[in-house]
Amino acid sequence: MNYRFDPEGRRLPIKLDSTSNAEYEPIPLEAHNHHANDLAQLASSGNAKRLAMHRRDFLVTAAGAATSLLAINRANAQVGKQAGYFELDADAAVDTRLAQASLGKKEFIFDVQGHYVPPSIAASRKRDCAEFDYVSRDYMRCLGADDFVKDVFLDADTDMMVLSFVPSRRDAEPLTIEEADATRRIVDELEGSQRLLIHGRVNPNQDGDLEDMDELAEKYGVSAWKTYTQWGPDGKGFYLTDDVGIAFIEKARKLGVKNICIHKGIPFGRQSYEHSLCTDIGPAAKRFPDVNFLIYHSGWIPGQPEGPYDPGRGEGLDALIRSVEEAGLGKGSNVYAELGSTWRGLMRDVDSAAHGIGKLVKHLGEENVLWGTDSVWYGSPQDQIQAFRIFQIAEDVREQYGYPAMSDDLRAKIFGLNALKPYHITREEMQMRAENDVVEQRRANYTERRDPHHLTFGPKTRREFLMFQG
Repeated sequence: MNYRFDPEGRRLPIKLDSTSNAEYEPIPLEAHNHHANDLAQLASSGNAKRLAMHRRDFLVTAAGAATSLLAINRANAQVGKQAGYFELDADAAVDTRLAQASLGKKEFIFDVQGHYVPPSIAASRKRDCAEFDYVSRDYMRCLGADDFVKDVFLDADTDMMVLSFVPSRRDAEPLTIEEADATRRIVDELEGSQRLLIHGRVNPNQDGDLEDMDELAEKYGVSAWKTYTQWGPDGKGFYLTDDVGIAFIEKARKLGVKNICIHKGIPFGRQSYEHSLCTDIGPAAKRFPDVNFLIYHSGWIPGQPEGPYDPGRGEGLDALIRSVEEAGLGKGSNVYAELGSTWRGLMRDVDSAAHGIGKLVKHLGEENVLWGTDSVWYGSPQDQIQAFRIFQIAEDVREQYGYPAMSDDLRAKIFGLNALKPYHITREEMQMRAENDVVEQRRANYTERRDPHHLTFGPKTRREFLMFQG
């Protein structure tokens, strides 16, 4: 087969690199991460030869992904990181059917946090994205609406996604609601698949945003509100429990759109650090029990390892858990922990992954953890999906800390079933959206000629991050 992307097969299907979502400075890979990539590159060449396949042909199969995940296991184990692991038969690296049985699609996947850079900034891709230039921002061409559809719905097993927003001044939005709506229509035109929902961005501490909520609800039919408590036009954030936050929540209730997606964690700087913490989540959720609070990133702080729950930590995932428990909300409340960027970060360290996922499920409940990827900043989310599909917490760690086993049942809840409740989608509607539409037909046809690019798009170094910010 002639490939448009990476014809020599140099890129690994599990993208272990320093890419960020442009909200935090990229974190360099640790030595064991580099070792995992080296092991995967070496094994990919050997396994492809063993199967008498061209290297690129091999890397687009499930066995190619299995080879990378097994290499990550090996590299982590060599440095004593064994609290979590990717549960795969070693033969999956050279048996495409066995690999597909483990890594292939088996769940409804509802990604509640997706992003893209709009066509007004990113023209349609005209060449391989490997050639992009950060100085001219030509790499933005890789993030247009058409490519977004390919990355999310063809190269990945995603069934539905919520298109989200980044914080911005009203006169300098990188993604406007009109552009988001246009992208939704690209998908909706495929015989009304309704696979893409959209947020309404609201910075309630910015003049005019509360007033604009009416138009967002009535004209664009937003399914949720997206806000950043640590952002403000003057650099200072707000709390959900102060006058600004309460006015915002009350307006959401009045309009009948009672899903509020709140960026927590991933601090933007010292001035607003306190507003990035989850201390206000529990009190706000208790005061407004009819509102769903979807905590984007779950309060995760990039670069900080996750360990067992520590109520004295005061930040990260632990701050979210503490806030919910101190408010007396318990499991199954109106607070949901979302995994966008968080799981991608945890994948680099299986110990952090075991504790991060384990304590969120243990303390918030099996129905209160939501799947999100922050893609397409990280390219197609398929690698995140495949990794989560087989991630397991070691038995001794489960016994010691009371974490659940990562069963197919639990993964299915996190991958998509949990999000049906806040978004008021029935199981019947879920099946209608995920089966027998044109997207599914295109996906079936595309399987025979898959050409994923295995690229990430966000900044990978501090220099690139600062250029993006500037």
